[in-house]
Amino acid sequence: MKGLLEYLARQLVREPDAVKVEQFEEDDGTIVLELSVAEDDYGRVIGKGGRTANALRTVLKAAAVKRQRKVLVDIVD
Repeated sequence: MKGLLEYLARQLVREPDAVKVEQFEEDDGTIVLELSVAEDDYGRVIGKGGRTANALRTVLKAAAVKRQRKVLVDIVD
């Protein structure tokens, strides 16, 4: 999951080396992924009206269902 989000984010941004993903697991088994990118790339990752961020979340949720897990994607500063 972490690798998938990292790959997708790197394809969207101008500074792929600044992409960082941290993975945590909550008590109920939910995987939390925190994505951070370079300051100038937040707009690219979030997209107009949040469409790109929602698309990223949708792809990761589909991958999580295949593994019978829940996933949350947070875009952090």
